[in-house]
Amino acid sequence: MYEFIKGTVADLNPASIVVEAGGVGYFVNISLNTYSKLNGKKETKILLHQVVREDAHILYGFADKNERDLFRNLISVNGVGANTAIMMLSSLSSEEIVSAITTENVAVLKAVKGIGAKTAQRIIIDLKDKLGKISETSQILLVPNNTIRNESLSALVMLGFTKKEAEKAVSKILQEQPEATVESVIKQALKRL
Repeated sequence: MYEFIKGTVADLNPASIVVEAGGVGYFVNISLNTYSKLNGKKETKILLHQVVREDAHILYGFADKNERDLFRNLISVNGVGANTAIMMLSSLSSEEIVSAITTENVAVLKAVKGIGAKTAQRIIIDLKDKLGKISETSQILLVPNNTIRNESLSALVMLGFTKKEAEKAVSKILQEQPEATVESVIKQALKRL
């Protein structure tokens, strides 16, 4: 129903963005890859995918068409919902997902929280022939350490992890790699949790 929203970034964190357009603030769920591309911007145009459920109308946003197309392909697979697809796009880059699917690398897909062996195999079977043309580049943006910790924790809690286990994982990662970005901290935490 909605194609995109263009407006002012009212709030941005690694799991969501609020875009103000026409005096209305739209809450949109995003992946880490989209967060990396939007971080620091005051104005944005975000491509949308709307999920209508009995109890909610949920918007998912993407910085570019390739990521949205991959998201739509992923949710077309039986057993892969929108939240699982966002988790995949937050854990791996679009290129890594496409590569894992086209090379039939079940292990890479299974490394994502919520993806088991059967789901990974189903994704590969359903999407292998469709995906050969989706590719994009990722950006890495540097953020001060305490902001990295807070944004990483916020994103992990919003993705369904308990605050306690998220804090433990983030602290350990930041001790090992003090110069890590929010995106890399969350990706590593997703692999560890």
